[in-house]
Amino acid sequence: METATDVGRHPARPKRWLPFLDWLPQQTSRSLRADAVAGLTGAVLVVPQGVAYALLAGLPPEYGLYTAIVPTVLAALFGSSRQMVSGPTAALSIALFATLQPFAEAGSGEFIALVLTLTLLAGVFQLLLGLARLGVLVDLVSHSVVTGFTAGAALIIATSQLPHALGLPPLASGGFIDLWPQLFARVGDIRPDAVLIAATTLTLCLAFQRWLPRWPGMLLSLVAASLLAAWLDPTHSEILRIAEVPAGLPPLALPDVSTDTLRLLTPGAIALGLLGLVEAAAIARAFAARSGERLNSNQEFIGQGLSNIGGACFSAYVSSGSFTRSGLNASAGARSPLAAVLSAAFLIPILLVAAPLLHHVPMSAMAGLLLLVAAKLVDRNSIRETLKISRSETAILLITFFSTLLLALEFAIYFGVLASLVVYLRRTTRPPVVVCALSQAPAELQQTLTEPGCSVVRIDGSLFFGACESVARQLESHDRPNLVVLAAGINFIDLSGIHLLQHQARRCRARGGRLYLAGTKPDVLACLQRAGLVADENDRPHHKPMAITI
Repeated sequence: METATDVGRHPARPKRWLPFLDWLPQQTSRSLRADAVAGLTGAVLVVPQGVAYALLAGLPPEYGLYTAIVPTVLAALFGSSRQMVSGPTAALSIALFATLQPFAEAGSGEFIALVLTLTLLAGVFQLLLGLARLGVLVDLVSHSVVTGFTAGAALIIATSQLPHALGLPPLASGGFIDLWPQLFARVGDIRPDAVLIAATTLTLCLAFQRWLPRWPGMLLSLVAASLLAAWLDPTHSEILRIAEVPAGLPPLALPDVSTDTLRLLTPGAIALGLLGLVEAAAIARAFAARSGERLNSNQEFIGQGLSNIGGACFSAYVSSGSFTRSGLNASAGARSPLAAVLSAAFLIPILLVAAPLLHHVPMSAMAGLLLLVAAKLVDRNSIRETLKISRSETAILLITFFSTLLLALEFAIYFGVLASLVVYLRRTTRPPVVVCALSQAPAELQQTLTEPGCSVVRIDGSLFFGACESVARQLESHDRPNLVVLAAGINFIDLSGIHLLQHQARRCRARGGRLYLAGTKPDVLACLQRAGLVADENDRPHHKPMAITI
């Protein structure tokens, strides 16, 4: 027979696996209108963005638009954020290009096949993390790692787009360091018309952002740049344009899942999947803090994973949350994730009708647009704050930044995470042992102990195997008979910590004194009682509740 408790639980189960059942029935005509306006605004914005990011990823321009359809819908339906919009992003685009560049020529059929497989693997990795409820893993990637990575990625973006902005012919592929000698060697080949178009695009984008922020400034800037290019080069023979974009819906795709391909791409897929989760989680948290909504990181991981798995089957590449589109979505008045779904729906007729017109957009205009995107990726405030406040965080930021420039991008993320863990372990394995005055000890100890024969210290950290050596060295400098340890800062103690206290107690006893613990937390006290170092609560005198004698 079904109980009332069981009845109450059943409706919650579908919502857990199908979170859109929570917000979709709440739609009203007013919220639907607001979501439709926000969705249309986002669809207009993603046209130039998607094309730019696809070129950044080494893909034909239509793939950026494909990535803004199916992945956007799936992330909105199965994620937990109500205002975040997923799709192509600058950081993932450059990371994708850098990861696959050594294996295939950008834009080739082999390159596209590797992109789809990499997207599928990244989605599977994200989905598994979400199903295993490991959303907390995203916290291992510190803010300094993200700041350093995005700053390095911004510099790589800007460098890769300089040849187009300057009107130079394509350069030989290479890393960040290899491109600069090629650029300097071709300074004499710079085309003034290309520089003019790039500068015009950049200036118009900045003007729209400054004075008309609600207008589709990127799109209008590209239209103006295309008209300027048509006037300067009416025959399309001098100024390089975007390759022709076919009109049509995202074609079905079958990623290559052969053993050799999986072995080749798995390391990069894990790195890109982690980067995508960090990017999405950071954006979702930012908007959740503004709106006061409750965020489920595990559900967000599931949504991102499904969006990339589904996207790989519909010719999309690795996607994540887009801060630009999410910000525009919120400012346009979006009420629910339906706005993101509608933006993908509105993009379909745009793709069918306007795609052939993209062939008139000059590459130098796209380069100017991407230079602006690169500049916005750099979080100057966070960099200044990090450099000013913390040396260790500065080291993490610099390690990640230079790793991004000099190594494969997936290794840059790994190095950043490793540096963060090293800093964390260094802090936890060296807890401060602060010398205190006897007046800070409990009153009952002050009455029985005297200053000349007593040392008082405060341990600000847990006593576990990694910290015991550092704490022991600091305690051995105290040679008075009695030692009082203020233990309020000890949150955890293991067997190594117990052995450390036993050793210190023997040292004090050898000098004719004793070791005292004060302010011990219940969990630590229980552990000490099980080890037989202190008397049970019922056996200790009630007039000494704050002091524990070993």
